[in-house]
Amino acid sequence: MSDVLVTGGSGFLGSHLCDALLSRGQNVLCLDNFFTGSKSNIAHLLGRPDFELMRHDVTLPLQVEVQSIYNLACPASPVHYQHDPIQTTKTSVHGAINMLGLAKRLNVRILQASTSEVYGDPEVHPQKEDYWGRVNPIGPRSCYDEGKRCAETLFFDYHRQSAVDIKVMRIFNTYGPRMNPNDGRVVSNFIVQALSGQDLTIYGDGTQTRSFCYVDDLIIGMVALMDSPAEFTGPVNIGNPFECSMLELAERIVQLVGSKSQIEFHPLPQDDPLQRCPDITLAKQNLDWSPKVSLEDGLKETVAWFRHILAK
Repeated sequence: MSDVLVTGGSGFLGSHLCDALLSRGQNVLCLDNFFTGSKSNIAHLLGRPDFELMRHDVTLPLQVEVQSIYNLACPASPVHYQHDPIQTTKTSVHGAINMLGLAKRLNVRILQASTSEVYGDPEVHPQKEDYWGRVNPIGPRSCYDEGKRCAETLFFDYHRQSAVDIKVMRIFNTYGPRMNPNDGRVVSNFIVQALSGQDLTIYGDGTQTRSFCYVDDLIIGMVALMDSPAEFTGPVNIGNPFECSMLELAERIVQLVGSKSQIEFHPLPQDDPLQRCPDITLAKQNLDWSPKVSLEDGLKETVAWFRHILAK
């Protein structure tokens, strides 16, 4: 049994990753400062002998003994990462430095949860890993975008300079149970509004697209990357290439919920990308990975979960 450190382990993705690692027979050390993570996400794991929870901020040094590290710690929705943009950048940059330093000292593999936001508002579609992106370095979203870009830089510099065993994955829009109802992301926004009988809020004209990956598919891809041969460092896109407009997503959710909600249009926020879609050729070739859960099935599971928690 190997000991695995998961930073951001009580968050939406982190808690699902903890579940997956425990089901593989691994011991998990879950690290979180609970800025956006929630103890309710990991409540079912507390008390297990193979699960340990540590309250800690990745911007501070850490001394633990583990066999591998998944670095997921960072607020990932605009509402949360723009709340304290300086701390968001610190989490990405200082967090990467601290976790890479730990990986170097222990001589263990480390995976960075990067993001499709490194591509910014892309001029290339779909986005391949060799595209350098189009990011505004001084905009309101850049604390997250540039923080993650800098984290990737640090990962590859530690790899080149100190031979640290790294994996970098670029996560595209992910949804599913345990999303924060108040995180401002489009799937959770639409579902909460539809279940509450409110009008659904679309920013822009609704033609902008995203590609939504169900959380179970994403976690399978993440673990597959961690298990892959050392020479495949990434970066690799992990996401669902099925593209969906905001208007189509809103209509699907209203139909699924059985809501009478209407759709309201508001101005598009600054630097909000108009298109986002992963090219997953690298993931298929190197990880034998592609998403399996359809948007319809994934939304049904997500709506059911939100219906349950909003009823409490």
